[in-house]
Amino acid sequence: MTTSFSRKVFLSTAALAAATCLACFTPAAAESDAVPAAVGSASPPPGARVTLPAPTGPYPVGTTSLHLTDRSRPDPWVGSQPHRELMVSVRYPARDVAGHARAPQMLPGEAAGFDALNNLTDIPKGRVDWAATRTHAYEQAPIAAHGARGFPVVLYSPGAADPRSLGTTLCDDLASRGYVVVMIDHTYDATAVEFPGGRVEKSVLPQEFAKAAKAGDEQVTALLKKSMSVRVADTRFVLDQLGQLPGQLRGALDVGAVGMFGQSAGGFTAAQSLHDDRRIKAAADLDGVLGYTQLDDDPANPSSVGTDGVDRPLLLMGKEGDDHHTVASWGAAWQHSSGWLRDLTLVGAEHASYTDMQSEIPQLATELGLSKQTVAANIGTVAAKQSVAAQETYVSAFFDRWLRGQDRHLLDGPSERFPQVRFVK
Repeated sequence: MTTSFSRKVFLSTAALAAATCLACFTPAAAESDAVPAAVGSASPPPGARVTLPAPTGPYPVGTTSLHLTDRSRPDPWVGSQPHRELMVSVRYPARDVAGHARAPQMLPGEAAGFDALNNLTDIPKGRVDWAATRTHAYEQAPIAAHGARGFPVVLYSPGAADPRSLGTTLCDDLASRGYVVVMIDHTYDATAVEFPGGRVEKSVLPQEFAKAAKAGDEQVTALLKKSMSVRVADTRFVLDQLGQLPGQLRGALDVGAVGMFGQSAGGFTAAQSLHDDRRIKAAADLDGVLGYTQLDDDPANPSSVGTDGVDRPLLLMGKEGDDHHTVASWGAAWQHSSGWLRDLTLVGAEHASYTDMQSEIPQLATELGLSKQTVAANIGTVAAKQSVAAQETYVSAFFDRWLRGQDRHLLDGPSERFPQVRFVK
């Protein structure tokens, strides 16, 4: 998440209660309804506007949004909902984008929910037109030729209480490099999820964590575990759907080459899903703790990622100060894993550097007159262009190596091209 309380996934009980947190799963093979989702429209309010970096790969990017319904389980957060409903965005290499509109980063209902609930440090609410940002992905553009095997697939899970749209830069870049990227919104976890027809479902996490905090640390831990369980269940349900996506996506995905990444709680989700589901071949965790503790150096309440480790490739990328020597849950995973591991630090980065805020906050600083201290509190001191370039390059190199078998050797050791990326031994 982009919030201060979730700078890894969780912090203190008080902070958890005051802000928002993450969301969860229980494995289920499920019947699904996959319905292409209509893009909402509304006149955006006035406010500061931002742009996103263009993808760097050879393909233009297409996108479609899907409404998925898991009829095998009721919604774990809202008892009145008999089925679990999710929204996902699918980014893919496109053949031709002429005549297709660029997709918004957030629909109006999602933008309003994000503006109301996000916990960005000293970014004034009501002053940013979050709905105005356009991505570099084109709605319903025809998919590029992909051969019999299809394109490798990468799933994306956002941070606690964050919408899937905050990972747009990295997801669009991966799609431009020849991946199908499935961006998952965890309903009632994300600030707001907009469904076809304009229905908006908002996060229940602030209330849930406020109640848990009053009941004590054990209830907070239990809620964190539930949240992760729901997220992993969402992920496994989405995995179940990959071979039967509608329209031009059907047959375009190589379901034997699936990876996953995420930021904060989404990084934990990726690593936990790697542990739990062998369909995922490799995972990248961008600054997310891997346990249910409230302090970095507290080894209490480890996840099974920490106690068991993982036997397939896991990439850890942290902000400055976060590595397997300082974050206890990372250290546990490092100690117990038998698979390929790398631990990289992005020098000068903050927690939200691993989201679209890395490029958007500097623009807001100019638009809104934000102080250098406010910028640094949100995204650190690393230069935005260098940070984005490093993330795009290392994340794509990781998936190229383990999903395509194309080793660029970038992950073998430090590179003069990226002096801000430190390899932690």
